[in-house]
Amino acid sequence: MMKWLQILRPVHWVKNVFVFAALVFSRQLAGSFEQVCWAVGRAVGAFVCFSLAASAIYIVNDLMDRKTDSIHPERRSRPIASGRVSPSTAGLVAVACIVPALVGSFLLSPKLAAILLAYTVLMVLYSLGLKHLMILDCAIIAVGFCLRAVAGAVVIDVFISPWLVVCTFALTLFLAFSKRRGEIAQLQANSEAFRKTLGEYTPELLAHMLDVSSVLAVICFLMYAMDSETIERFGTNSLVYTSPVVLYCIFRFSALTQNGQYSDPVKLILRDRPFQMGLATWAVLCVGIIYFH
Repeated sequence: MMKWLQILRPVHWVKNVFVFAALVFSRQLAGSFEQVCWAVGRAVGAFVCFSLAASAIYIVNDLMDRKTDSIHPERRSRPIASGRVSPSTAGLVAVACIVPALVGSFLLSPKLAAILLAYTVLMVLYSLGLKHLMILDCAIIAVGFCLRAVAGAVVIDVFISPWLVVCTFALTLFLAFSKRRGEIAQLQANSEAFRKTLGEYTPELLAHMLDVSSVLAVICFLMYAMDSETIERFGTNSLVYTSPVVLYCIFRFSALTQNGQYSDPVKLILRDRPFQMGLATWAVLCVGIIYFH
């Protein structure tokens, strides 16, 4: 049972919470009980569809990387890399995940299905070779998160601010560069043997990229908070005052990644208590400002 959970990587489904961004920031939780149930149900459905699709893509990626994963100190214990799950069986599991994901998304909304299909194709192309192209590898990951955010808006039929999309791209680009920095710190001399692009990245270059992407994310968030449409929708510009918490979370994330404590952003998010407290504080402040101003 454990090996099947490992190839599906349910812990990584936390990445799909981006589909709920539009639900919160469009104030859909402030409607009638029926409206809230409708919006939440559709958002949860989109989350499930993206989670199933993501699991299918993780399996494809593990199949493609099973040889290089065998030299990684952590990934060599994965079921496919270790031989506990055969490639043919893993392929069948991937199909069993992606088919209901596409069908379910189409039943929710044809537009959602189109976005999910685009996400799936993009991530498969990433696994097949685009992940070996420096910078583009991280940009594709960031685009995948943007598609999640847009899908969350499409499934409940609401407008999503371009600033919020750009902020999502910059923030997740920062997370992708953080992952590369963590992999270099963890693997050191073996980094290029594990992933070709790690030989092209340097700690100094990644530090610069982390600085640029983090600053861009903060600026885009501030532009969203001060946008006239945002102020009109929420009746306040108080979101601006949550920026110190945003900066704290980004700085702590960057510090823990660059000193090699975490090679996987998901592990950092799920394990580091100070970061979790900062993230929870920001979330509570945003909900308070959006719904109780």
